[in-house]
This record gives sequence, structure tokens and C-alpha cells, in this order.
Amino acid sequence: MAPKYHPTPVSGSHRKALQKELRASHGMARMLADQSDELRSKADALIRQADRLLCESWNERMWADGEPIDPSPTVDQALNGGFPWLEIECSRCRIKRDVSLAELPHVDSTCIHDLATRLRCERCANARKRPLATLLQLMPRRRHAEEAP
Repeated sequence: MAPKYHPTPVSGSHRKALQKELRASHGMARMLADQSDELRSKADALIRQADRLLCESWNERMWADGEPIDPSPTVDQALNGGFPWLEIECSRCRIKRDVSLAELPHVDSTCIHDLATRLRCERCANARKRPLATLLQLMPRRRHAEEAP
């Protein structure tokens, strides 16, 4: 966008007044931009904290009720809240493993409980029916190491 054009006044006092108003306007714009950046960083921190609390709440409800709870946080909320790992358990062999949420292909609005039908046990992949994985909890760090085939 082109800068706004202010016609230069003819008299000297009007030119000085225009320059003074332009300096004041630039100073106000800078001050408002700084306040906006400060509030945005505070808001980002509060959103991150809210996402973390949402994931912890979902983990507690999963522990208490023992099934994929709807509504659940989205994958992006889990990542933003500091929970990049999802612990799952194979319904056939009962092996627990961790799934990286960052590596899963997903849309921004994919909920964690929707992943229950997509995740399968790699170890039981050759079985006739590939068993579904049971969602256990969201985790901030990995617990179970990948097993060598």
C-alpha cells in the first residue's frame, strides 16, 4: 500500500504543526504495535496453558471412564499443549506403544478420539483382521521404545 500523501501547508507554522502531528502519529502507531505484540504473546501463553489443561483433563477422564471420550482435544491442541505422544494398546496382543501425533497426517480439527479407528498394531498387521488399537492417554514424552521387527 502506498504511503498516505499529506499536502505540505504553505505557511511555516502549519508545516511545523503537520510535522508534529505526523511524529505523534508514528509514535502512537509504534506504541500500539508494541502493546499488541505484548498482548498477543500473553494470549499465546494462555492458549498453550488452556490446551495443556484440556489434555490433562481428557487423560483423567480416560483413566476414570476407560474409553475414548468425546469430546477430546484436537491433535493441534495436544501438540500446542505439550502432549506430542499418544499411548495406545493393541486389543489383540496387549502390547503398548507410543504414536507421535506430529508425524500423523491430520487436518487441524482432527480430534484425538477420532484416531481410535485409524490406528492399528504394526505387530499384528499380518493377522486376518487387523485389530484396533485402544487409546490410553496423551503423554508429554515417549515411554515405550519402538520394537525391532
